[in-house]
Amino acid sequence: MIYIETTRLHLRDWKEADLAPFRQLNSDEQVMRYFPKALSTEETDGLYQSILSGFQECGFGLYAVELKETQEFIGFIGFRRVQFEADFTPCIEIGWRLKQEAWGKGVATEGAAACLEYGFNRLGFHDVYSFTADINTPSQNVMKKIGMDYVKVFYHPRVEKDSPLSKHVLYHISRKNN
Repeated sequence: MIYIETTRLHLRDWKEADLAPFRQLNSDEQVMRYFPKALSTEETDGLYQSILSGFQECGFGLYAVELKETQEFIGFIGFRRVQFEADFTPCIEIGWRLKQEAWGKGVATEGAAACLEYGFNRLGFHDVYSFTADINTPSQNVMKKIGMDYVKVFYHPRVEKDSPLSKHVLYHISRKNN
């Protein structure tokens, strides 16, 4: 099922055929440079199952993204419930992960903006958050372009304190801003 359609993208349900390129995406050191590590095949398979379970439990999730023109899987954009302990959780997070060939073309911004509209107007969200490592300026730029506001710096509780990825920035947008 296609949930969201943009000029260039389909944000849709996952297919079994997405698993191989998803494994490749998550094992790419450049794609995963703002995460603690690249994922193994087993870790990606677990994430895939978690994404599918999220859809069953919540009715939304991290949507598989394909280019409309070619039907090529290029990553994911979507929502997830964040449960780790912080003063802004539990919350709905918007996030994305795209293959390198899709970078710098406005694809994340296009898909995330459409996702926000869908979340506010179809799913009834009132607030959406996004966060990333402080050093991940490309994702912060997407957050700004889709109308999110900087909230604060926090240290991610699931990242080692001495890691350069521990320091995170939090962004927020509410339904009234959209």
